[in-house]
Amino acid sequence: MVIRLAAADADNVEWVMFAGFHVRTGDDSGRFSHWKRDTMTARLRIVCWVALAAIVAGTPPISAITLAPRTVEAFERYVAETHRQSDPSLTVPGRFLWVDAEGRAKDLVALRAGELVISRLETKIDGKKIDVPDGLIHHWVGLAFVPAVTVDQAVRLLQDYDAHGEVYKPNVARSRLIERDGDVFRMYLRFYTKKVLTVVVNSEHEARFTRPAPDRAYSRIVSTRIAEVENPDTPEEKEKPVGRDGGYLWRLNSYWRFLERDGGTYVQCESITLTRTAPFGLGVIIRPFITGIPRETLTFTLERTRAALSRH
Repeated sequence: MVIRLAAADADNVEWVMFAGFHVRTGDDSGRFSHWKRDTMTARLRIVCWVALAAIVAGTPPISAITLAPRTVEAFERYVAETHRQSDPSLTVPGRFLWVDAEGRAKDLVALRAGELVISRLETKIDGKKIDVPDGLIHHWVGLAFVPAVTVDQAVRLLQDYDAHGEVYKPNVARSRLIERDGDVFRMYLRFYTKKVLTVVVNSEHEARFTRPAPDRAYSRIVSTRIAEVENPDTPEEKEKPVGRDGGYLWRLNSYWRFLERDGGTYVQCESITLTRTAPFGLGVIIRPFITGIPRETLTFTLERTRAALSRH
């Protein structure tokens, strides 16, 4: 599989040496750095080894954090501004997809050649960043092109929520349609993620699908409940209090667009997630999880979606 990282997004990455291993993480500065063992400070080494020992011993080194109302308000403000800026493209001819914008012709060529196109986004207000106290917003868009597949087939796949646990395993460990009312769906998804740390969450979502024309469709999927699971798949399994957990996933919005043209269907997924910030002294462990997972999950989702559609 080839992934094309659009423009400056190639790639907000840094490399961190953790317990003798190179861990790839996101870097907001967009610069590349490579920390070597002989240049790590003694304090960082101690933090890494103490945290690693805690993980090996089965004792989570990260304390619970409470999702604050001001963090939720900032996320909602970010989402509202994103809608304000992006919604007009839903009705503008020739601008339905992210890659239809000026200067992205190479991305279209890459898509038709079988590559995925992934890019990091950031919504601003009058050119200024939207501050999110005690939280991090991760905003990504990704696209795939599936030859000889129709919009109808793509929409049916996404709406088959009972099958998501199979299509998107292991990232989706379980899935179930709770209720359907026309083009509005309520579903349960159990997410499983492992990257240094293992995190399992139970979540519920609402999806609204719209078909503005025969050749296109779009959906908005918003999380309505997210609860981290403690001791998953054991007799001691239980949910942590909602909003009082590790903070690895507090909110998840995803926006899908499907466009049938060029002998196939373009599949676009945009995701906006809210997580905690990395606690002081433990960023070397938490940062790879918090910053790396959103992009990796988007890439995995698009890859599995394309593979499932290609089998039809």
